[in-house]
Amino acid sequence: MSQFAPRPGCPMCSIVSSASQITPNTPRTPSFPAGSTRPEVIWRDDNFTVYREKANPVSTKGHLIIAFNLHVPSIYTLSSTDLPLLVNVRNLAHRLLESEHESTSHSSPSSPPPKFYIGFITPPFKDNKIPVTDHLHAHAYIEPADLLGWWRGVAYSSVAWYDIEDLIAEIRESVSNNRVKSGYQNRKNAPIDQVAAAGARMGTADGVELTEPGLVGGQPTIEDGGISPILLSTTPSEASSPGSIPHLRV
Repeated sequence: MSQFAPRPGCPMCSIVSSASQITPNTPRTPSFPAGSTRPEVIWRDDNFTVYREKANPVSTKGHLIIAFNLHVPSIYTLSSTDLPLLVNVRNLAHRLLESEHESTSHSSPSSPPPKFYIGFITPPFKDNKIPVTDHLHAHAYIEPADLLGWWRGVAYSSVAWYDIEDLIAEIRESVSNNRVKSGYQNRKNAPIDQVAAAGARMGTADGVELTEPGLVGGQPTIEDGGISPILLSTTPSEASSPGSIPHLRV
């Protein structure tokens, strides 16, 4: 979409562009010279480019940046239609963080599971070590944030941090009667969370569609003879491979 076209001089657009030759929807583990701090892209698909933050990570356990391939200014650009994108960010981040943890951890099987943080730093706040404020990207890291520092920590505190689970739940709650944020005790296992596109469409009881345009435009719905929204996150090859990361085709 032209309004989200790459912007000259944008560091995130440059990283996305440099990763454009990577085979889509595949992990990548390139070889880098010792001491190199240039972005190490580990995943690329039609929607996101993911790289390890090597220059200024917040955690020695692992810190990933999930950049939207489109030059989206901020989370405030997103609408309920973009819920499948946010769900895909969350799922992708979890899978890649799990891989990071397994490759670096020497803990015993009885050790408690690692805690992952996935979310956005909201304007006007910013990470002063990664000061990109006009190209939407999520941070995903493994606790503890032992490299953060107190001043930089403000951007990752409740003052500025928007947890992706909260964002998804709040959007769903705003367009439905599912109290998925404020009223469901075990929100992360709420039934609505089993449907990636739940809450992505809005309308009235008499069938009037009120859904706002999303980042990637409209998709034909099952009512229109198109595919069901729940199928948008998988391809036939992925359906037969339960270990693969769902890929949102847009």
